[in-house]
Amino acid sequence: MIVAAFPGQGSQTPGFLIPWLEAPGARERLERYAEAAGVDLVAAGTEWDADQIRDTSVAQPLIVAASILSWQQLSDSERAAFGGVAGHSVGEIAALVAANVISDIDGMRLVGARGRAMAEAAALAETGMSAVVGGKEPDVLEAISAAGVAPANFNGGGQIVAAGSIDGLAALGENAPRGARVIPLQVAGAFHTAYMSSASDALQAAVDEISLVKDPALPLWTNSDGSLVSSGARALELIVHQVQNPVRWDLCMAAFADGGITGLVEFAPAGALTGLAKRGLRGTPAVALKTPDDLVAARDLLAETAH
Repeated sequence: MIVAAFPGQGSQTPGFLIPWLEAPGARERLERYAEAAGVDLVAAGTEWDADQIRDTSVAQPLIVAASILSWQQLSDSERAAFGGVAGHSVGEIAALVAANVISDIDGMRLVGARGRAMAEAAALAETGMSAVVGGKEPDVLEAISAAGVAPANFNGGGQIVAAGSIDGLAALGENAPRGARVIPLQVAGAFHTAYMSSASDALQAAVDEISLVKDPALPLWTNSDGSLVSSGARALELIVHQVQNPVRWDLCMAAFADGGITGLVEFAPAGALTGLAKRGLRGTPAVALKTPDDLVAARDLLAETAH
């Protein structure tokens, strides 16, 4: 079973879309996605600098657009050969498109609304996020609680991301759990916590505008608890729920393992999830689609599973 994985915010880098736009029709498709999302994605993916594409309202649609573009570089039969799909945080929207729950245009409208809503929520208070790498999970969770912040991402492989006030994150850094490092992340707010509560209504309104919702055509795992979701309507409910609740990528990886995963392909902008897989899914072959050149390795992995 090969799993298709779609990355979350922070995976973008300046100019990363340039090689992907060389495919026939890719630039025109991205322009349509830009119109749907309300962001100049061509400029963002080819010209804008790191600070410009770090903006939540830009980063989220840019990442999802890239994931969908790279997914569409595979043939229908190649896409159907995957044993299931999952996305990390905002990557769940790309996973919904890949599983044919919603159309690519509806996905881009939804992620545009999500990015704007979360950016507005982040502007209401000075907050941030820090990765806690290493240490024992009970000790890490105790230190996070003692600092007055919250666990936002359980990424597996010994990594938990804390989110909350800047002062709280500073206190966590000064009192790091035994055997752990606390690494501040370059994000604009405390995502996946109660600080994002004001974004939920706007996201729900965007979900309500989607007229065609199908049940997943491929197995679809949710960040909520790592379970499989068989209802398209339920999958969209969980997208709204996810904004102010923790991402449980650790449980997703555990579910992949329980399902008999034999490989993982991470779609553009790739690298973060294959990195987590090295620690959380030890020994599982993983391909990161950083450029179209990496499609050969993805096809080879799919072919190995087919035989």
